[in-house]
Amino acid sequence: MSRMAIRFTSSDCAALLEELRARSPLVQSITNAVVTNFTANVLLAIGAAPAMVDIPEEAGQFASVASGVLINLGTPGQGQEAAMQEAVQAANAARTPWVLDPVAIGSLTVRTKLAHQLAAHRPSIIRGNASEILALAGVGSGGRGVDSTEDPISALEAATQLSASTGSAVAVSGPVDLLVGQDGRTVSVANGHSLLTRVTGGGCALGAVMAAFASLTDDSFLAATAATGAYTIAAEQAATQAQGPGSFAVGFLDRLATITPEDIITTLNLRPVNAPGNAR
Repeated sequence: MSRMAIRFTSSDCAALLEELRARSPLVQSITNAVVTNFTANVLLAIGAAPAMVDIPEEAGQFASVASGVLINLGTPGQGQEAAMQEAVQAANAARTPWVLDPVAIGSLTVRTKLAHQLAAHRPSIIRGNASEILALAGVGSGGRGVDSTEDPISALEAATQLSASTGSAVAVSGPVDLLVGQDGRTVSVANGHSLLTRVTGGGCALGAVMAAFASLTDDSFLAATAATGAYTIAAEQAATQAQGPGSFAVGFLDRLATITPEDIITTLNLRPVNAPGNAR
């Protein structure tokens, strides 16, 4: 079989960025304590509105009125775990798109069990590194804490199976990001910079940006790809003037605020990828 057509272009990704800034979607982030501030600043910089509502009783109420929801398992305390379950049920009832980020699952039992429970509720997008995606698909034991010990291409088959079983778009982050759609479309985004891995929240905040983009379209695969493109191009731009991780983090927020649709049209390195079983 030949490669499945992506069915969208860099111009479509650019149009979503323009729409995001016009609509300023409200993104509820139930995320880990380490990255809360950075995630909120990233959402503000790109043009969305953050809300870090993560306590039981309120989480479900807010998910029903939010534009999109992020569920990040970085530091899942008992209260936050209950809030996550509540928010996911409310989001599904309200048809609010939500993103699952299964941080550091595999060898850690509490978050691994929780990730599988949440994935059964069919998130719009699942975003993680290769080790996390392999673990969620049941074919890996996790990475080194929050760091992956695998490269994205090694998780392609697992991501494809996970997308088919959950109905979710699956985004595998790495030096080259892989994205898998529910219908078998698979693309790579070869933008970004290694300095993103040296800033706390560099990966986690991308999940929140995906939730913002997912609120703008019914095509969660397009949303995940557009979010990844805008995010990684901003990282490339910031890295050109950074002297290290500190100046990069500041410059990255500035670039998220100033990246233009034209930047995405001209810079996004978007390529179709043969999904498992399609390469002949």
